[in-house]
Amino acid sequence: MTVQTPVGWSAAVEPIARFAPTENLTGRPDPLWSPRHRSTSGDMRSIDVLIDGLGRVSDNVHAVLDGITADQLVHRPTPEANTIAWLVWHLTRAQDAQIADVAGTEQVWTSAGFHERFGLPFPPSASGYGQSSEEVGQVVAEPDLLREYYDATHDVSVEYLAALTDDDLDRVIDESWDPPVTLGVRLISIVDDDAQHVGQAAYVRGLVS
Repeated sequence: MTVQTPVGWSAAVEPIARFAPTENLTGRPDPLWSPRHRSTSGDMRSIDVLIDGLGRVSDNVHAVLDGITADQLVHRPTPEANTIAWLVWHLTRAQDAQIADVAGTEQVWTSAGFHERFGLPFPPSASGYGQSSEEVGQVVAEPDLLREYYDATHDVSVEYLAALTDDDLDRVIDESWDPPVTLGVRLISIVDDDAQHVGQAAYVRGLVS
């Protein structure tokens, strides 16, 4: 998986360094430290770690969108920077597409009618990869719709993960890479990509709050 340098993101800036361990990326009290994110059985599986990771992303997506205004959603710190609306849409589209691919199911984007409801000027297959600055600016949506699409995708993702065993993670799903990509590696890359983008969104939210 190729990690692209986020537009408008500076490696010299570390926006979360000022937060205490019990705060999330927005600086608010952190629900991620609640017991529901911890294993209570004493035998946490690899699958549980992945589900926990997606749960933390979910809480931070909600924290970013909580109380946000239409202007804040499309704010660009610099003319070429990504907006919160695009970042949340893109991370959700990427997760949706990749989970559907490994699960052999239709994407939530199309199966639940979100493509039509968003009404974006892109084909149904668009997920944000390779989009221009102009296209980033075309992603405009109400926060409730962004949250609804994200939640639907998160629920489908967790349902899929919960049905897996640790042995399933060793299944090779892409032999075009050297070494071949396993299901476990693909799922880790989804969590990693989500975490990067929700962190970027939280950074922009902090600038406009």
